Amino acid sequence: MTIGLSGGDLAAALRQGLPHDAVLENPASIDAYRFDQARLCPAGVPLTVVTPRTTEQVQHVLRTASARGVPVVPQGARTGLSGAANALDGCIVVSMTRMDRILSIDAVDHVAVVQPGVVNADLSRAVLAQGLFYPPDPSSWELSTVGGNVATNAGGLCCVKYGVTGDFVRALELVLPGGEVLRTGRRTAKGVAGYDLTRLVVGSEGTLGVITEVTVALRPAPEPSLTIAAVFPDAASAMTAVAAIMSSGVQPAMLEFLDGTTIRALQQYRDLGLPAGAGALVLARSDRGELASADVARMGASCRAAGAIEVAEAGDAAESEMLMEARRLVTAALENLGVALFEDVAVPRARLVELVAGVEQIAAEHRLVIACTGHAGDGNMHPVIIAPRGDAAAAERARSAFEAVMRLGLSLGGTITGEHGVGLLKRQALAQELGPLGIALQRQIKSVFDPAGLMNPGKVLPGLDPAGQDGVT
Repeated sequence: MTIGLSGGDLAAALRQGLPHDAVLENPASIDAYRFDQARLCPAGVPLTVVTPRTTEQVQHVLRTASARGVPVVPQGARTGLSGAANALDGCIVVSMTRMDRILSIDAVDHVAVVQPGVVNADLSRAVLAQGLFYPPDPSSWELSTVGGNVATNAGGLCCVKYGVTGDFVRALELVLPGGEVLRTGRRTAKGVAGYDLTRLVVGSEGTLGVITEVTVALRPAPEPSLTIAAVFPDAASAMTAVAAIMSSGVQPAMLEFLDGTTIRALQQYRDLGLPAGAGALVLARSDRGELASADVARMGASCRAAGAIEVAEAGDAAESEMLMEARRLVTAALENLGVALFEDVAVPRARLVELVAGVEQIAAEHRLVIACTGHAGDGNMHPVIIAPRGDAAAAERARSAFEAVMRLGLSLGGTITGEHGVGLLKRQALAQELGPLGIALQRQIKSVFDPAGLMNPGKVLPGLDPAGQDGVT
């Protein structure tokens, strides 16, 4: 649809409603916006990249794109792990990082209104200064944006107690492909008027429109917390402890799992004082103030009963934050080992032992290193498949192992993605999970919002993308 359209012609049209510096044409600058963190996914070369600052500027971009039949790829901070933000040949990339203002924080109604480019950690710190708490905290919280978190319905370390991003989104402003502005939801705590379009847009990965404003719910700031670290000889005993904690009546604010491969990778990446010889590590936290001590004692007892070698309570806030930092560094540490392909399967907690055992078997069958880490408290695990850089045969085995892990997750009554989204990586697997009728209905929903198919085409729903590429390359 864009045959014969030059980047210069398109840039000139875009500049009629955008500041001069908001339209990028330099090839080197444009190249930086081609990929998110899923480097094994295909990425094209956009005609141009725009960095709008207002809703009106986004409207102008989408009207221009619609009039010329140019596909649009919305982007946040490009920290995603499924290729959902990867560029397409001949597209307009709309980077939302300059729309980064916190518009209001309401201490009475416990809501904040923000633009999509606000960094998650910045919002968390801003509301904490007013005695409030924004719980969603993906590991990339120092980089990822609220808009990107909404687009993928991101989770995080605290979701075992507080839930995922979508549980805190009250209302959205969305620019549709034709430039119209749709407002969904409301700032009130209750409201059931009409279909829930807010929940529909959350997790839609830029395929329905461009998010330009988000109203999020807040909570009172949590009480002081305590964190424990339990060392296990193997992953199976660690997962047995996780199941025991979750059935004990304790509600942890965090319950994370790291296998031995991950622990060693972290120590190699940065000396954090972790037990490098451990088979697995469970991190647990209670944020119930005076009651936290009793909580961690019960969680520690569950770990010892499951075979923990050592259970240590963080002595102070600094030690506790060190453990949190270790968990947040997992992605960087594993990428340091080679080309990393991040899985994101979630299964019922009772099946976690089977999931970890199955992943170990897949690693052996494919002659690969597969690290396993994740949010054990809600069954969302991240097996990370490591392939040596420059080894084409290993990369092919990694893709096969990736598909095997997804099949394993589905066979255990789980899902192919708990928080990273579908993007490009998991389009074909989505058909296995939803079935033909589910896919058909989702296509119809997309056509209502995006009848010309210009919003992030080729992402999420299975089938050929505009370049004729199918799946992971």
